[in-house]
Amino acid sequence: MKTPVIQFGTSRFLQAHADLFLSEGTPALGITVVQTSGDPARAGRLAALAAPDGYPVRIRGRQDGRVVDEEQRVTSVRRCLSMTDQYEEVRRVFVEEAEYVLSNTGDSGYESKAEDSLSAFSPGMSFPAKLYLLLAARHAENGRPLTILPMELIADNGKVLRGLVLEIAAANNATAGLKRYIADETIWASSLVDRIVSAPIEPAGAVAEPYALWAIERTAGLVAPTVHPAIQLVDDLREIETLKLHILNLGHTALVDMWIRQGAPAQAIVREFIARPEVKGELDDIYQSEVLPAFAALGRRDAAAAYLATTLERFSNPFLDHKLSDIAQNHAQKVERRIVAFVDLARAGGHKGDFPRLTAIVDRSGAA
Repeated sequence: MKTPVIQFGTSRFLQAHADLFLSEGTPALGITVVQTSGDPARAGRLAALAAPDGYPVRIRGRQDGRVVDEEQRVTSVRRCLSMTDQYEEVRRVFVEEAEYVLSNTGDSGYESKAEDSLSAFSPGMSFPAKLYLLLAARHAENGRPLTILPMELIADNGKVLRGLVLEIAAANNATAGLKRYIADETIWASSLVDRIVSAPIEPAGAVAEPYALWAIERTAGLVAPTVHPAIQLVDDLREIETLKLHILNLGHTALVDMWIRQGAPAQAIVREFIARPEVKGELDDIYQSEVLPAFAALGRRDAAAAYLATTLERFSNPFLDHKLSDIAQNHAQKVERRIVAFVDLARAGGHKGDFPRLTAIVDRSGAA
């Protein structure tokens, strides 16, 4: 059994996003999923992901004016491995089988660790350090260059990940040939992902909205892993990225700030929370008084208004129990990427208005 895709991360988002698309696409592709966290509590999930009859993804919501409520089976995952306990097998699959590398290692996945300076694998390493070791092993075995498709919610994630891996290569005194293999021969493609995945299905699977997007920025030599309606090759991710990060994701983070101020009730979900008049009023004020005027200064008011309408419809999806406690994970980092970066972008674009509500969220979160 050979799998052309090796995926780092086991999240329910990946289960209802890339794993589903690779199951449905033309051609359908097999995946080896690698758990990077080493959490033993997820052993049951690993076994269920690779079950012969697949796992379920429940698609619920409204699309093109009709109600969608259907179940799909994902059969792309053929093998699951733990990087902590099965590193040598992960290394073998990476060297011998992989053509594409997917990753979604969370908001802190790229942060450097003390173990990154080690020359041999350690479970405590950052993802870029682990990836460097695997690329070095593939190069040593004369493996063909592959395509790396990071899916972390980081702007220019392909370029960022490439830079981090090259820094680790330099710190390890990598040969000129290995540096060239990493920098010039490996294909690093930035991508942007978008789908609200609201709840897990145990032991594997998820509930998700109909809307889905995997936008991949064109770069030399890139071939999309499969053909699927949700996968788009684009010339520039920034237009999509600014709308998603600074309308949909910004709105989620603003809701988390309100949720925290109201005592952070554990079971609060987006569609019910946003129905509260005081919450809706505050969110509308943020969008109408601070977000849309900033997009107008950037020359993108119409596109932003249209995307906002879609976003509010997605927030109110009556089928999705999207917990605010899930969105609240890594809140300070999200505030920095979704709000601080937006304010900086708007001011750089010439916007002269103030951002009182957004600035208050930043202050309360402790973000830089």
